[in-house]
Amino acid sequence: MEEIQGYVEHVIFRNADNGYTVFNFISDEDEITCVGIFPVIDEGEILLLRGEYISHPTYGEQFKAHSYEVKPPEDVVAIERYLASDAVKGVGPTLAARIVRRFQADTFRIMEQEPERLAEVKGISERMAMEISNQMTEKKDLRDAIMFLGKYGLSTNLAVRIYNTYQSQIYQIIQQNPYRMAEEVTGVGFKIADEIAGKVGIRTDSDFRIQSGILYTLTQGVAWGHTYLPRTELIRVAQDLLQVPEDAIDLHITNLAMDKKVVIKGDQVYSKSFYRMEQNVAGMLHELNVVYEELPAHITQGIARIEKEEQVELDEWQTEAIRMAATHGLFLLTGGPGTGKTTTIRSIINYFVSEGYDVLLAAPTGRAAKRMSEATGYEAKTIHRLLEVRGAMTEGDDRGNGMFERNEMNPLEADVVIIDEMSMVDITLFYALLKGIADGTRLILVGDENQLPSVGPGNVLRDLLASNCFPTVTLQKIFRQSGQSDIVINAHKIHRGEHVSIDNKSEDFFLLKRYQADVIISVVLQLVQQKLPKYVGASSYDIQVLTPTRKGLLGVERLNVILQQYLNPASPSKKEYQSGERLFREGDKVMHIHNNYQLEWEIRSKYGIPIDKGLGVFNGDVGIIKEINTYTKRVTVLYDENKTVEYPFEGLSELELAYAITIHKSQGSEYPAVVIPLLPGPRMLMNRNLLYTAITRARKCMTIVGDENTFYQMIDNTEQQKRYSGLRERLIEQRDI
Repeated sequence: MEEIQGYVEHVIFRNADNGYTVFNFISDEDEITCVGIFPVIDEGEILLLRGEYISHPTYGEQFKAHSYEVKPPEDVVAIERYLASDAVKGVGPTLAARIVRRFQADTFRIMEQEPERLAEVKGISERMAMEISNQMTEKKDLRDAIMFLGKYGLSTNLAVRIYNTYQSQIYQIIQQNPYRMAEEVTGVGFKIADEIAGKVGIRTDSDFRIQSGILYTLTQGVAWGHTYLPRTELIRVAQDLLQVPEDAIDLHITNLAMDKKVVIKGDQVYSKSFYRMEQNVAGMLHELNVVYEELPAHITQGIARIEKEEQVELDEWQTEAIRMAATHGLFLLTGGPGTGKTTTIRSIINYFVSEGYDVLLAAPTGRAAKRMSEATGYEAKTIHRLLEVRGAMTEGDDRGNGMFERNEMNPLEADVVIIDEMSMVDITLFYALLKGIADGTRLILVGDENQLPSVGPGNVLRDLLASNCFPTVTLQKIFRQSGQSDIVINAHKIHRGEHVSIDNKSEDFFLLKRYQADVIISVVLQLVQQKLPKYVGASSYDIQVLTPTRKGLLGVERLNVILQQYLNPASPSKKEYQSGERLFREGDKVMHIHNNYQLEWEIRSKYGIPIDKGLGVFNGDVGIIKEINTYTKRVTVLYDENKTVEYPFEGLSELELAYAITIHKSQGSEYPAVVIPLLPGPRMLMNRNLLYTAITRARKCMTIVGDENTFYQMIDNTEQQKRYSGLRERLIEQRDI
């Protein structure tokens, strides 16, 4: 860590939201470009910076400041330079010179303690003198607040956010009820507030603490996939957190409901926002659920034309799906693998396009959207891109509020919107989608309810189907490979709980019995490197290893280290970078693991010239590391659709190796071949639903390497983590009004 001292000559760029600043800094007569988080900074200020020099690929050498101190001007020259820099509005170079000439080194004390004396200077009225003093006081107040909050371990960024919310009240709030911040300031959760409360001596059984802990528990429930918690479950989890009697928690749940901070529906306890979200989703769906007058003969003619043009013979469920889509504003299409969902979607698109309708297609992930595009011949986008996600989305804005350009005030311009892979869509994204659907637009939702539920909160597709509120067609006939695909047949058998044959006489479904982790991994390597690429006509990189767990002998973390050694071994021609416990190497297969709406991507020509660019890289996007530049400290990753993204070394926490991924992360994707290493694991995880999802990811070949008893136990095990979601009830309530 280096230290440099000097003064701010010129502010080049400043983000008022987070304090990120770029400025020219004069230190020992050297001009240095500095970057960092500076909540309050003015030209002319004297600073002591702590940080290090970095090399930016575009702007060259910079000093990156991690912390700083504001130093008082040491002489009248420094005082005059500060005042002349426009740091104080209304004081320019001429007036600054007069003030300093009048008060000399005592200038700052006069401005803060005797501001009325500024009127002694020609050109300054009494009113202007007070305005100058107020500006100086505001800057000092903010700096003092940042220093005060820093004592409690709060970052500068968070301290500024807290100060902007409460101003001078911050000291009182910290002393009396820091738990307010957990509710009112983004980024301050219960644990931060609780830590501060402990330092200032607030009792563990205080009303503020118990109520904040209840709200925090509901927030944790959302992270676990729930939109509400049963009251008994909420009390149990909150008691573990708070260590106070159950009756105190029960009482405060009622108090929070009276204050309208939670909603109680029978035994269900919601945070207010998620209850309103479910209510609004239910209302918008019922508004879309209208019946359109279409002549049956006209639809029949359209179906006949589609069969002739597409050279397909649609079964009774597929033709019914087209009729439902043509006559209803909201329609659900479901079915397992190989039942003709893709053909049906393509036929529905054909029908509407021939009628002159504008049709938009989308799916939750980039890979699912790409599959949809390839299968239908029409462009499909991620739901985020369809709704035009904002790159400058604010932190914590994750509930469909202000996150997208397309909303109720600026809806999508389409007659028909078709969403695939609906099992992956959580309640927050679905809420945002519905806000972007105008009245009169048809909405068609497609998915397989037997896939794993969404990573985010809610159980949207299952709740929609279970409500029986909307027209639905479930495809039942298996079409794929003329009904001969054992992947498809076995997936349906597993869904029904039937034990499947594992005699390895199949052409696309195999189980290789092995019982030791290292032996299993050796077989997996042989399959991925040598046998499967030729068998399915794909590269080793296209073959995906799926595993139930992150940890353990066959978990993602261990498998990726081993697979990297063999599939992309170290070489003098490949640069590497160690980021924490992860080693990245040029040529590595990697996955982006968080939604980042502000990360920029480019599509480059073969000469490296950008021809398109945009914002947003999403959880589950898979790419290849093309370059590791140790000079610019950046890693370049090439994603699908030739999108290039550059990650600074400090941003590599958003990447992980993807030679092996969890089955959960594979949702929405399909691979030429899938290999599953399998040994016994947690019963709640190793269930039929997980196995079904994994098997339906394989297109040409499915190989399980491991314990056949575990395989059969997963088929028999229908237990899975209970997900609390009330959308079904909200839909029925509004239908019956």
